[in-house]
Amino acid sequence: MDRDDLEPDKHGPAGAPRWAAYLDWVRADLAATVLALPAAEQRASSVPSGWSPIELLNHALHMEQRWFVWGFLGEAVDDPWGDWTVDEPWDRPDGRWVVAEDVTAEELADRLAAIGSRTTGILRDFPLDAVASPGGRFAADPPGLEWICFHVLADYARHAGQLDVALEVRT
Repeated sequence: MDRDDLEPDKHGPAGAPRWAAYLDWVRADLAATVLALPAAEQRASSVPSGWSPIELLNHALHMEQRWFVWGFLGEAVDDPWGDWTVDEPWDRPDGRWVVAEDVTAEELADRLAAIGSRTTGILRDFPLDAVASPGGRFAADPPGLEWICFHVLADYARHAGQLDVALEVRT
């Protein structure tokens, strides 16, 4: 397997700096992949479920914001389920990802980078064993920061794989 030159250094610092570096890497790779597509292909689906690359990008920024800002910090966020047609989509089979026609992939990539900066700040300012603020997303049994990091990185990995397959199907 070839090493991606943008992957964080295998000898880099452990702990929160490594989490921040890996999240930066997967976030930037996902955004760059979507931005490299022509605008029409950003909005076209090649999978049976019907999602498009721009919808996946929108989902990624909302997902990270839900876990770190609304979840860990307990801050109110505007429209935390703005990537979905319904709130709390795991309970709703009619839910799907959505992006308004007037929103561009470039805007979403910029918003994702801003959310990433917030995440980096959280990882700088809190120990990995800190527990999420009660309220916000977590009314009961809030997870720890490191658990959230694992969860978000796993979510990004799944979505990067989905995007790879969706783009492979197009060729």
